[in-house]
Amino acid sequence: MNIIRMVSVLSVLALLTGCVNREPYDYTSLIESKPRSILVLPPVNNTVEVEAPYIYLSTITQPLAERGYYVFPVTLIDNLMKQNGLPTPEDMHSVALNKIDEIIGADSVLYVTIDEWGQKYQVTASVSTVDVKMKLVDVKTGVVLWEGNSRAQKSSGDGGGGLLGAMIGAIVTQMMSEVVDHTPTLARQVNRDALYNATNGLLTGPYVKKTKDL
Repeated sequence: MNIIRMVSVLSVLALLTGCVNREPYDYTSLIESKPRSILVLPPVNNTVEVEAPYIYLSTITQPLAERGYYVFPVTLIDNLMKQNGLPTPEDMHSVALNKIDEIIGADSVLYVTIDEWGQKYQVTASVSTVDVKMKLVDVKTGVVLWEGNSRAQKSSGDGGGGLLGAMIGAIVTQMMSEVVDHTPTLARQVNRDALYNATNGLLTGPYVKKTKDL
């Protein structure tokens, strides 16, 4: 009994020690740079869902603006890049920062990578997943100002009906997949989770309304 109690105490202490030793996020570069504007490039898409980058783009402007930054119109930037011989997000991500500074005048660029997007069907559930990584870079220096990542899921669950209920829920979700697309909602959740994270979220910019800051 004493051994069990000792093991439990040691486990709790190890957990507490891990929490105490966690390094705080280093915001030094972001604070020194003080970016006022952000140019968001279409995300690099590591999934088979070809529409994912542009669905995601439709969800990112609002949360960045709410954090207090001017966000260049994403559609305008996408069209500008394509008109200048850069048809894919990979091509756009390769543009030299000094060219972005010279032509557009943005303070920073947000590079996004989509690692998971869409629905997967299992025997007892249908799971929608969105997983993205973000990197904010200073246009003039190339220094990484902030990095974040987040993953969100929505499952059909079992509906409280056990195995049979779970199977029915998965079938219904699959049948309705063309009508109900959860990825835009999950993308908005991912953005808020990354940008507003209390531990390593993006610091507020110069245009934030302080009364709404979280």
